[in-house]
Amino acid sequence: MLVVKKFGGSSVADKERIFNVAKRCIEEYEKGNQVVVVLSAMGKTTDGLITKALEINPNPPKRELDMLLATGEQVSVALMAMAMNSLGVPAVSLNAAQVAMHTTSAYGTAKLKRIDTERIRHELEARKIVIVTGFQGVNKYEDLTTLGRGGSDTTAVALAAALHADACEIYTDVDGVYTADPHIVPNARKLPEVSYDEMLEFASLGAKVLHNRSVEMAKRYGVQLVVLSSLTRAEGTVVKEETKLERMLVSGVAADKNVARISVIGVKNTPGIAFKIFNLLARNNINVDIIIQSIGREERKDISFTVAKTDLKDTMDLLMKNKESITAQDVTSEENVAKISIIGAGMTGNPGVAAKMFEALSSANVNIKMIATSEIRITVLIDEADVNRAMRTVHDAFDLAD
Repeated sequence: MLVVKKFGGSSVADKERIFNVAKRCIEEYEKGNQVVVVLSAMGKTTDGLITKALEINPNPPKRELDMLLATGEQVSVALMAMAMNSLGVPAVSLNAAQVAMHTTSAYGTAKLKRIDTERIRHELEARKIVIVTGFQGVNKYEDLTTLGRGGSDTTAVALAAALHADACEIYTDVDGVYTADPHIVPNARKLPEVSYDEMLEFASLGAKVLHNRSVEMAKRYGVQLVVLSSLTRAEGTVVKEETKLERMLVSGVAADKNVARISVIGVKNTPGIAFKIFNLLARNNINVDIIIQSIGREERKDISFTVAKTDLKDTMDLLMKNKESITAQDVTSEENVAKISIIGAGMTGNPGVAAKMFEALSSANVNIKMIATSEIRITVLIDEADVNRAMRTVHDAFDLAD
């Protein structure tokens, strides 16, 4: 049996936790299984490296930033291999180039293209535990690239798919997927299982349990995931194609504070303008979520949309630079906003779900700025200051408490 285990930064934050993870992996190894371990950087290492970079250059080249950030995972895998060897178990650490993990050349947001498995299989056949850097790859220029925050999850799923692993376990500082962030909603309930589609919405809408691209990849290649805690032995949450449980109307509530709203004011009310705006953003790798277009007035209209807060400056610079070609009279932005969403496969064909959510927000005196829907989710944009109160209110309205 081949098992891929991924541990996040909090799971390897210090010596004690490194040895805790080492012992858990060795337990699997001693059952006779082959073990591949994927690690994130220790604790807040990545945040610290970003801070150092910004002290040197407020707008660092993305290639150089990837070179810097990739060092964090190299530290954690080397220390983990040392810990396992000190416990008498042979282990080897491999970085993305040594594997090798081939990616696109979009620094900071690279996507995995393929993985060479020969080196890993060679080490596994030598009865070693293989410890691989998460979050990173190498492009066609042999430059280091990173997969975006949370990218170690994607590394683990990709390895599980490439190696045809029997299990893929994602260890975090929570013991599964909850109906809401238990740090904000204390009575949130752990879900024993959740579908890929629901988990993808959770991940895309602010839940920090799994990286959204890892869920997309797991669904595409049929990799069943288990989300577990590295600090307890509690049963986790299984993420798979179909769940045995009766589909709940709403499975959970997610919030995302990494959001900014941009309004493109007074563009010409003619065909093709929206295409120009969003094609411009797409060509520059800027993702857009909620979009609202106002009713035309005096041959002009307004288009508002949301982007990640981290993309705000680039987006504003791009739109202002192209203000004339997109026929905008003005471009404005708002940072102090957040998204709150309800997710549930059971919402399909059930009228009144949106009304119930809006009633709950109204009762909590929370104003809605924008709305977006899909078959299994409803998202609203609200003031950032209201987000925690809104989460608790909506969670209670749908009886999601433990």
